[in-house]
Formats: sequence, C-alpha cells, structure tokens
Amino acid sequence: MKSLASYIRVILFVGIAYYFLNYISEGSMDQTVLWTVLGILLMLAVATEIVVEALKSILYRSLDTEGQQRFDQATAGRWEGIKRFYEKMKGAKPIEEEADIILDHNYDGIKELDNVLPPWWVYGFYITIIFAVVYLARYHIFDGVDQTEEFEIEMAEAQLAIEEYKKTAKDLVDASTVTLLTEASDLAAGKAVFESLCVACHKSDMGGGIGPNLTDEYWILGGGISNVFNTIMEGGRPGKGMVPWKTELKPSEVAQVASYILSMQGTTPAEPKAPEGDIWVDPDAAPAEDAPAGEAPADSTAVTEVEEPVVE
Repeated sequence: MKSLASYIRVILFVGIAYYFLNYISEGSMDQTVLWTVLGILLMLAVATEIVVEALKSILYRSLDTEGQQRFDQATAGRWEGIKRFYEKMKGAKPIEEEADIILDHNYDGIKELDNVLPPWWVYGFYITIIFAVVYLARYHIFDGVDQTEEFEIEMAEAQLAIEEYKKTAKDLVDASTVTLLTEASDLAAGKAVFESLCVACHKSDMGGGIGPNLTDEYWILGGGISNVFNTIMEGGRPGKGMVPWKTELKPSEVAQVASYILSMQGTTPAEPKAPEGDIWVDPDAAPAEDAPAGEAPADSTAVTEVEEPVVE
C-alpha cells in the first residue's frame, strides 16, 4: 500500500462493511463479533491492496523502456489537481524562495520567516464568524427554538413514529394497545389456536368445563378485548386459574384468540356451564340517556289510577 488511493479504498470498504453489518443485524450484533468480523475484513482488504500493488509492480517491470515512459506519463497527472489545491491551502513558500521573506531578526544564527497565515486557517476563521452571526440572529434576535424545545419536539415526533410502527408491528401489541380483530383470517387463526390449546378446559363450543363458560356475559377477570388479552397472556387467578400463555404464543396470536372468543359471545353451547364471576359492562360504552324528569320512558305505559267516590 504505497498510494493514498489504497488507504482511501480500505477505509471506505471497512466503513461500508460496518454500516452494512449493523443494518442487516438491526444493531443487535454483539460488538465483539462485529469488530472481529471487521478486523478480518480489514486484513483481507489490506492483503488485496498489497497483491494488486505487487501485480502492478510486476507488470511495470515487464514493460520495455518506452512502455514504462508511457505508463509514467499516463499516471503522472492523476493527483496533480489535489496536490495543487493542497499547496494552495497550505500557503507556504518553497524552501528556494524563503530568502524573500526572512526578517531582520537574528538570534544566534536563528532567523525568522514572515509567513502569512495558511489560507485553510483563514477561511476556517471566516466560516466561524459567519456561523456566529447566523447563530446570534437566529437564537438571540429572532428567538429560535432552543435545545430544550428541540428535544421536546424530537421526542414527540419519535413517539408518533413509535405509535405508527406499532400499528404495523402486530407482535408489539399489549393489553393497552390491543384492538378487537374482525377480519375473517384473524378469527380463523384464533379459532385454530383455541381448538389446539383451549378446548380441554373450555370445550370447543366454549360452554365451559374445567374453565368457565366463555359465551355468557359473566366474567371472572373482566371482559372486553383488553381484559381477555391480558388474562390469556398473564394467566388466570393464582393457584386456580389457567397458566399464562405469553411464553407459548406471540402477542398477535393472543389478540387473534381473544378476538375469536369475543366473537362467540351470545352463542348457545350444547351444555353451558353455570355463570361464574360478574356481569361485565364496558366502561367505554356510551351510557343510555336518562329520560327528563317528570316524563315516562318511551317504551313504558303510563297507568293512571282513578279514585272511586265513597258512598256513605
């Protein structure tokens, strides 16, 4: 590796490999493994560059004098533009011209050169001045968004992005975000899981056996999609309820099973078990509007009693 291009290629290759490995592993790759792989790739890249340089050297030596001259002419101006830009940014005088900028100071033979500041430094200083003016105008004159507000905005945007992601990532659902599924495919999948794991205790028609009847309006741990989802995930009452299924089923599968169970509400099993628990009323359901005071309900019949006269 004798050229700058070789070093640039190796650095770019390792950088791309690093981001590619992080991308395909979604950041979950162990760092020790990651850096071991990158080390191996680095050695392979360096070995490749060395082999390429060796082949170029062998090819160059195999050329005759005229061929070597043509090769030198073709490669001589490859980096001339970069070299000229570098020298311009450096702004230093060649050694041959230093006599023109020597000052009259002489300290035991040590002389001082009147070098100007390098252009790269001067341009960088100008950039910092421009940046300071823009920063001052934005944050101190026009009351731009400060760091605290930027943080709060970014956190709000991140929370929205998480919520959008959860809508498509079914297995991130939990009891607070689960919704009732009504698609035929979801209900069919929930039925398959129910018939595989739940019929032993609840029967295939959900009439109840060891477990309670799931078709009536009585619930031990609460009804509704959130409560049923949580009961399946975390299990029933300690010591007497069913086991938690969160280690066996994915959250998306639990949502399908819970939705299938609720779809069977109101059906009539062959041998329904006696109700257990309490009647569950959805707290989010809109309450029935009360009739105004003094008026009878629309579906009721008003009865007026007529007092009969007393005959003495």
